Amino acid sequence: MEMPKPSDIVIAGKAAIVAMLRQVLPEDAVIDNIAETRAYECDGLAAYTCPPLAVVLPRSTEEVSAVLRVCHEAGVPVVPRGAGTSLAGGALPTADSVVLGVARLNDVLETDYDNRFIRVQSGRTNLSVTQAVEDEGFFYAPDPSSQLACAIAGNIAMNSGGAHCLKYGVTTNNLLGVTMVMMNGDVVELGGAFCDASGLDLLGLVCGSEGQLGVVTEATLRILPKPEGARPVLMGFDSAEVAGACVADIIKAGVLPVAIEFMDRPCITACENFTGAGYPICEALLIVEVEGSDPEIDHQLALIKDIAGRHNPVEMRESQSAEESAAIWLGRKSAFGAMGQMGDYICLDGTIPVSELPFVLRRIGELAKEYGLGVANVFHAGDGNMHPLILYNANKPGDLALAEGFGEDILRLCVEVGGCLTGEHGVGVEKRELMSTQFAPADLEAQMQVKDVFDPGWLLNPSKVFPLSSSASRRERTI
Repeated sequence: MEMPKPSDIVIAGKAAIVAMLRQVLPEDAVIDNIAETRAYECDGLAAYTCPPLAVVLPRSTEEVSAVLRVCHEAGVPVVPRGAGTSLAGGALPTADSVVLGVARLNDVLETDYDNRFIRVQSGRTNLSVTQAVEDEGFFYAPDPSSQLACAIAGNIAMNSGGAHCLKYGVTTNNLLGVTMVMMNGDVVELGGAFCDASGLDLLGLVCGSEGQLGVVTEATLRILPKPEGARPVLMGFDSAEVAGACVADIIKAGVLPVAIEFMDRPCITACENFTGAGYPICEALLIVEVEGSDPEIDHQLALIKDIAGRHNPVEMRESQSAEESAAIWLGRKSAFGAMGQMGDYICLDGTIPVSELPFVLRRIGELAKEYGLGVANVFHAGDGNMHPLILYNANKPGDLALAEGFGEDILRLCVEVGGCLTGEHGVGVEKRELMSTQFAPADLEAQMQVKDVFDPGWLLNPSKVFPLSSSASRRERTI
């Protein structure tokens, strides 16, 4: 993967830039020591690193505005950063950029249970939003696997989903409004604590924009009453293709579980060894969860098990207790960490029509043999959001490039069958050169014109999303 080159001009002026930042922020909010900035040199895509010029950690919207105004006037790029859990290089710095971390923006600002919303600062972690309202019987629906650590800011940037997005939708379906700071320091309010805003849907533009349009400092989120009950069922199959066909048939039948999660044998084994979740060791496993009252749950599971029975499962077992259900989900939420104990991997994120699951899973297996690399599959099967984990040896010369080639072929496959390059991890640096696979030149031009309006100098989150040749020419045009 081609990486951006540092700007010698800006590096030469580092001392002056840091001095200007210290004029508008408290002393402890500016980090310029090289040893300390290394903690921010990459995100979850750790194969690529680049220490930034400096790091700032503001505590308020006003401080964010001051930072952006300084950087705008100095022509310094800014990389917004949530918790650094991005798996697509969405928060990877360039050497001439200032990383703006929102981790200290973590307060709850308002809760309204009558109107079912909570307003938080954007550095608050996903799980802590639910923790703030669960005593009143509410929860925040989007639940990425990294929800213990990931920030709402990053969830908004990548339009993150999670296991339960099949029923409740992804971030954009649960986001009511934001406070956002533009690159020139202006503060704007988009949406709000109501069902629909008048005027253009600029909130829809911001959610999923990967920090290209502004820095979100506050978010108004929809909260929902907790369901009366929930129960998962484990379904084991003797092939990934059969499990994929089962998922397609469940969706086709009009049954709407709250979640359908898929794991293949390598991932099942890793998760079972890691957490002792009680998974059956088989070729493919589905976790299907439904919710409601006990009669509703029994009715839905009866329909689902009838459909699954037509695919000859090797095992089918309902959870019998809250503790067992928690163990089942702990295993799934631990999948990426469990696989990490087995070796190096690249985690992909593509989305396909559910009906194409059997074919795509079979084709991924064929590609694995062609590349001579292992692959483990774990994903949100209900909405076709796939997360193949390509296994490689980071210490073996050429293995990373081989894994990246394998990954590009999988993502092209997703587009070919009618899907898209990303479901929730974003484009970042990982998929930027593949954007032309999904979008025609006119499509990309329309997207870049939107960025022109919000960030005319192309200073926000440089070298992401758009092919480098396109973004470089855009930046040069404004200098």
